[in-house]
Amino acid sequence: MKTVTINTEKIDAIFEQLHSNFGGKVTSDLDEFTLEVNNSSAKGSIIGASFNDNISYVQFDMNFAVDVRIDITNVKTAPIYFAYCSQGSLSHSFGVLGEERKFKTFQTAITTSKVNQDNVLFFEKEKNTKFTLIIVGTEADNQLYALDNSLSDKVKETFFESSNDEDFFYLGSYNLQIAEKIEQLNAVTQTGIVRKLLKEGILRIILAMEIQQHTDDLNAFSKDANCLTLREMEEIKELSEFIKNSPEEPFTIKSLSKKSGLSPNKLQEGFKMIHNRTVNDYITHMRVLKAELLIRTSDLNISEIVYCIGFTSRSYFSKIFKQKFNCSPKEYKFNLNPLAITA
Repeated sequence: MKTVTINTEKIDAIFEQLHSNFGGKVTSDLDEFTLEVNNSSAKGSIIGASFNDNISYVQFDMNFAVDVRIDITNVKTAPIYFAYCSQGSLSHSFGVLGEERKFKTFQTAITTSKVNQDNVLFFEKEKNTKFTLIIVGTEADNQLYALDNSLSDKVKETFFESSNDEDFFYLGSYNLQIAEKIEQLNAVTQTGIVRKLLKEGILRIILAMEIQQHTDDLNAFSKDANCLTLREMEEIKELSEFIKNSPEEPFTIKSLSKKSGLSPNKLQEGFKMIHNRTVNDYITHMRVLKAELLIRTSDLNISEIVYCIGFTSRSYFSKIFKQKFNCSPKEYKFNLNPLAITA
């Protein structure tokens, strides 16, 4: 097993330590760092950035050739860690000799430890693992973070009435909405300050979702809302991607149920939980997004677009398009190109 020790107080130090252990190439843009690795010991990428309010994140998309243990040291402070596994699985313990707790795909964990107590992560060899770690500092380094209303203070108050002088570990229910928001985080293509602002906004939403998940799990009345099994959630995720990639297909509840092996009730339950939409609403939503893309990027006229994305009524399409974009498809195309012919 390969052992790596990192200190999460400074993002640049994290990547210096990771680079020295795994090799590869480190690049940076403002306070965001990327380590690309492709050698005999590991393949993949590690991305991380720091933001206001003592918040930072590190994201692993890695396949290690050997089992890897990462010791996260807390020398001066005891941050709160929000951990989410998008693919594969890994384990956590307090110290090397502590109890190992495994969290699987689509599960979130919240953890913090006493000062000078390591949080240890165990990655299994030869398994693709996608893992996001959000770090919220609980003690300020300067007066800026000492404000009573800082996010780090509020997060600390949420989980600890007083000082967090005991180890704390919470393993939550499966949640695919967080996985979707992480995909949005990874889809940001802008650079510089725009990239930083967009990522910070998405990261704060993810953090809010993690905290809400914890609240829901503690609420007995919310348990039934997360009763899908991991296999069922994976099926829903695959169906969602299938619909997203081919929204023009003539989907029906019956055909989707047959394809996934899930009952119609499970389908509706899953889509409501993950997308806050019924199955049919999700299909319609994806068709409208596909239509908007075609209006922007193709020479097809509106009638042709309506036909090729699976709608049978142009008036219905125009109605739902206007609900989303606050103008008709014809007006939308004209605003993009005043000389466009929008038959």
